[in-house]
Amino acid sequence: MNDTRTALVIGGGIAGPVAAMALQKAGVQATVYEAYRAAADGIGGGLSIAPNGQNALDVLGAGHVVTRIGVPVTSMAMQNAYGRTLAKFPTSPPGLPAMQFVWRGELYRGLADEAAARGIHVEHGKRLVAIDDTADGVTAHFADGTHATADILVGADGIRSTTRSLIDPLAPKPRYTKLISFGGRVDDMGISSTDGTMVFIFGRRAFFGYQVNDDRSGGWFVNLPSDEPLTKAQCDEIPADTWLARLRDTFAKDAGPALGILRRTRPEDLLVVGAMEDIPTVPTWHAGRVVLIGDAAHPTSPSSGQGASLAVESAVQLARCLRDLPHDQAFDAYEGLRRARAEKVIAMAARTNSDKAAGPVARVVRDVAMLAMTKFVKPEKMAARFEWQFTYRIDWDAPVTPNLVAA
Repeated sequence: MNDTRTALVIGGGIAGPVAAMALQKAGVQATVYEAYRAAADGIGGGLSIAPNGQNALDVLGAGHVVTRIGVPVTSMAMQNAYGRTLAKFPTSPPGLPAMQFVWRGELYRGLADEAAARGIHVEHGKRLVAIDDTADGVTAHFADGTHATADILVGADGIRSTTRSLIDPLAPKPRYTKLISFGGRVDDMGISSTDGTMVFIFGRRAFFGYQVNDDRSGGWFVNLPSDEPLTKAQCDEIPADTWLARLRDTFAKDAGPALGILRRTRPEDLLVVGAMEDIPTVPTWHAGRVVLIGDAAHPTSPSSGQGASLAVESAVQLARCLRDLPHDQAFDAYEGLRRARAEKVIAMAARTNSDKAAGPVARVVRDVAMLAMTKFVKPEKMAARFEWQFTYRIDWDAPVTPNLVAA
């Protein structure tokens, strides 16, 4: 039998509101505590919600949040610096919803509004500084001198999770991938629609991705190799027009539309996301009455295209486990269901990052390999490589047993 009736959710980004909604569905009253004093509308770049993420949101009846704001991505095309298409394949296996491209700020707002509509309370300006974990409950202490107590505490506070460091002071720090990420939203990309295709260009000096909508609006992102691990704050100290000039210079000798799109991007529309990071494995996912989800537990770099989707999956699976088991057994079952899958995604994204920062010889090898694969492997077979990610479904009604481990 379960023993959880109340929960503190630390972090009000993407994972936090979803966790609160999932816990509510499991019969647990959750309150979200966010460190920042203001809402995060308009903050962050673009991201994708994969079919598995949408299916997990559908379990909560919240899939409409994504479909309302998203742009379908029905296929992906890989090109090299000379404009040659190396590969093209569908994004989703048959029978699954299309991948959706969303802007993080809009996703945040949509999930926050959905949680509020369900009566879930969010408190801002609550920066976690300490945790008291006892046999009877867990108390979170905040920097403003206040505190809150519940049966469990869920750390959904991102890759630099305070919760993670409090339950494991020796937890590994984020690993810099030697890539800095930028993005932009452009009203007129200057080229025609890509008809639902997200185009990825392995440039000579950096990686460029873009998609154009039917009205010629669209978005782009750049992964710029850099040995210097600039923080987000350090990146923000550099004027946007300086960054844009550097990016235009980076793609000046490449074929394709990257340079033209960058020329159409206004400095005020540049999104400086910052250093791309991950943590290959987080040894401790839970301790006592405290458990981690999302990037606090399994932070993957944006190259995976699965960060938000994995966070949603974990939130739903955690709630399902807490519905059926005492918290200690529930946390074990949750980790058994999630760790292997999440770390496999992290490892795959790390390999993708290596391709994005490839040198001259590695670029040739990569291009030849992709062209050979395109010649001998049908697009549907290429897409099948990702089926293990996309076809993941959560059976909410299935009972959870102790020590459950994913097949």
